[in-house]
Amino acid sequence: MNALAEALAALRSGGIIAYPTEGVWGLGCDPRNERAVLRLLALKQREVGKGLILIAASESQLAAFIDTSPLATAQLDEIRASWPGANTWIVPASSTAPHWITGDHDGIAVRVTAHPQVMALCEGFGGALVSTSANVASAPSPRTRAELDPRIVAGVDAVCDGETLGRAQPSSIRDARSGRVLR
Repeated sequence: MNALAEALAALRSGGIIAYPTEGVWGLGCDPRNERAVLRLLALKQREVGKGLILIAASESQLAAFIDTSPLATAQLDEIRASWPGANTWIVPASSTAPHWITGDHDGIAVRVTAHPQVMALCEGFGGALVSTSANVASAPSPRTRAELDPRIVAGVDAVCDGETLGRAQPSSIRDARSGRVLR
C-alpha cells in the first residue's frame, strides 16, 4: 500500500496521521470523529478548549463547519483571495460545528491549502481534516519528518512521505470579523 493510501485508510478508520503542511509537520484526523480528535489532543497534550484548525482542498469542504452569513462581502473576498495558501482565517462556526473542534470559541479556524499532498489527502478523504502542529504542546513545531518527536510517531497510525513547502513560519492566523492578525 502506498503512503497516500495508508494515510487515507487510517483517516477512514478513525486514525491520526502526521503529514507535511506549508510550513511545519501537522497532525490530522477526521474532524467529525470525536474519539479521533480527543486522541489527537491527548497525544499533543493540548486542551480541547483551545480549538483546532481545519484544512481543506477547497472552500466547499469547509461548508458544513462555517457560517459565512455574518461576514461582509469584502471580508469574504479577502479570505477567498488568500486561498489556496498558508492563510488561516477564524470565521463564524456553523451551528453544527463540533465543540471538540471549536473549543471554547464561537469561531472556527479554517484554511484552504496550497500544499499538493495535503490537497490530495483532503480530496481522497472527501473532506476537511484537522490540522495542528505535530508536536507536544509548547515543544517546537517540526519542520522535517526527521524532527518528529518519537512520542508523536508512536502515537499516530500513519506518517506521510513528503516535505513542507519551506515556509519559515506556520500559517498566518487572522480573525475574519475584526481583521486582527493572531499569528
